[in-house]
Amino acid sequence: MRHFHRTSLVPAEVSATSARSRAFTGPLGTMTLSVKPEGGHYTFVEASTDQIGESRLDKNVKRFFVQLHRRAEPAHALEAGY
Repeated sequence: MRHFHRTSLVPAEVSATSARSRAFTGPLGTMTLSVKPEGGHYTFVEASTDQIGESRLDKNVKRFFVQLHRRAEPAHALEAGY
């Protein structure tokens, strides 16, 4: 599955390394993370997993995106959209 997130954090704050893309492999599967600056003041973060459907690895990617959002806007309260 492919997931993406746009944030106002700079790429160095998103990824602890200077590399623009990283691949991680473990017992849950393989995830590739790509971080690149977009036009203006946004950073585009894309994560691809080798899993089909909603796997544990995909849930961890979504949790990482929520952590990024909280770092960028600590005062924002997340609410359900229904």
